[in-house]
Amino acid sequence: MGGGNGGNGGGRTGATAGANLLALRSHNTALVLDLLRTAGTGGADGISRLELAERTGLTPQAVSKITARLRAEGLATEAGRRASTGGKPRTVLRLVPEAGYAVGVHLDRDESRAVLVDLAGSVVAERGGPLDLGAGAEAVVAAVAREAELLAAARRSGSLLGVGVALPGPLDHTHGVLHRVTGFPEWDGFPLRDALAGRLGGLPVVVDKDTNAAALGLAVGGEGDSFAYLHLGTGLGAGLVVGGGVHRGARTGAGEFGHQVIQLDGPPCGCGDRGCIEALCLGAVARGDIEEAARVLGAGAANLVGLLDIDQVLLGGRTVAAAPERFVRGVAEVLDARARRGGAAEGAVPVRVAPGGARAVAEGAAQLLLGP
Repeated sequence: MGGGNGGNGGGRTGATAGANLLALRSHNTALVLDLLRTAGTGGADGISRLELAERTGLTPQAVSKITARLRAEGLATEAGRRASTGGKPRTVLRLVPEAGYAVGVHLDRDESRAVLVDLAGSVVAERGGPLDLGAGAEAVVAAVAREAELLAAARRSGSLLGVGVALPGPLDHTHGVLHRVTGFPEWDGFPLRDALAGRLGGLPVVVDKDTNAAALGLAVGGEGDSFAYLHLGTGLGAGLVVGGGVHRGARTGAGEFGHQVIQLDGPPCGCGDRGCIEALCLGAVARGDIEEAARVLGAGAANLVGLLDIDQVLLGGRTVAAAPERFVRGVAEVLDARARRGGAAEGAVPVRVAPGGARAVAEGAAQLLLGP
């Protein structure tokens, strides 16, 4: 019995060590791939193995093994030679964008948008149309699967890596399970990730909030490592990037920005509370009072800036897109006033419209697969 227990213990240790080694290899490969992506894909662009070693901290031997494997898998290729400061010219490597693709899907309460994105982050196909999030899980899952399959058929070569789905929260990002989406309580507890993966033959699926997906896409696109993305569309939420990564919280519930109460005994909100910033903001929009909506949004943004000391505020969503200058001006005025009262020597945190337009969330959803 004693020997058997010892043997089992040794097996578990070996399995753990193997898993850790596999995770380390995957992490190192991801570091190299990320640098290949940011180095560009044009014939004159690229990065040498020596530069990869210097930037990742890996040994030249480790980089050579990783790049050899990536070349064998068709993910990287040689892109010529670059003059060296000493010795022979360095071989430059670049990513092969068409070697793999991801589908990104943005599910809003009344419409959907889906994109097919290559390894370099470029959109190569796009689809969109009306959607009723209240039509029932079966109908929505079938619609998403159909869009993903149609987009996958549009790729010229390479493999489909998976599907990223972004939609209003709250939800459990880790397990791909929805919680009580405001206005659609029937989704509470629905395992969207597993249901969609089942419809797609086991293809990898990642589910996250629309705001988190957009924030990830913006971070990958070079918008910095400290910002808040405020999304005002059919609802209101925030994606938070702190320390270079999307902040989801211990229970993946961070960013429920729209349901902070700023007016006790205010108008009822769809979440069941009263005086939420979402209810106040969308109520002002419904009345045609964009200045008031921007002021309310600015009050919430100022709370975030004061709490997290972020570097910038980015605005997005269809409601912002309908009057971008007015929203930017209104939010900036509130932040300016708060900064003056606080005596901030460097001035107010800058505010601007997030790049990406109407497909920012869908592109970010694709990055749920490509970004890691």
